[in-house]
Amino acid sequence: MKLVCRDLGLQLPRYRFEIDGVFEARVVAICGPSGAGKTTLLELVAGLRRPQSGRIELDGEVLADAGQKIFLPPAERRLGYVPQDLALFPHLDVEKNLLYGRGRARQDAHPLPEEVIRLLGLENLLRRRIGGLSGGEKQRVALGRALFSGPRLLLLDEPLTGLDPALRQRVLDYLRRVRDELEMPMLYVTHDAGDAALLADEVLWIEEGRLRARGQVAEMLEPDPTAFRLRAMP
Repeated sequence: MKLVCRDLGLQLPRYRFEIDGVFEARVVAICGPSGAGKTTLLELVAGLRRPQSGRIELDGEVLADAGQKIFLPPAERRLGYVPQDLALFPHLDVEKNLLYGRGRARQDAHPLPEEVIRLLGLENLLRRRIGGLSGGEKQRVALGRALFSGPRLLLLDEPLTGLDPALRQRVLDYLRRVRDELEMPMLYVTHDAGDAALLADEVLWIEEGRLRARGQVAEMLEPDPTAFRLRAMP
């Protein structure tokens, strides 16, 4: 993955969001305090927000360029997005929720549906309604739906929020399998340094819409793997 955010700008109620950087790690953890702009970055990449200035490129394709008035619609970006609220359809069963994601995929999209179902252990959930699932099961279904779309990049907005420690670990294990077996690049928003240590290769630290620090995960979390050690940007 090569994600370019060049002079990216958007005015928010409390501050102006401004990011400039090139991100090429397999899994990038986006961290920072609440309200820092982490979700805003995901939404700009996903096409759910339109930048007022700057440019976004993914693997050489322009997703948005404010100066040239280019804005690729979300459905054409080939990205998988798992929002904080999961956005599952409660009136549909698990299989139909998954197939909704496949409906937006190209015919040759990978991974294949059966591969996703196996990888996430969804075989026994397909006929169940969303309301009858546990929190961890819902997280896996939301992740599966995003993968059914055949994405080239997975955007995850605090996917472990609200889960107890045992469920967090189980879902995190599934995410690591997605990373390793599917070789799926990810932008991963999290407050938890331990999660970043287990999943990410690079950490970005955002405060008030600015990239304040970045580094390899070992540098940002050493010597304490449960807390971030911030290094100022040059």
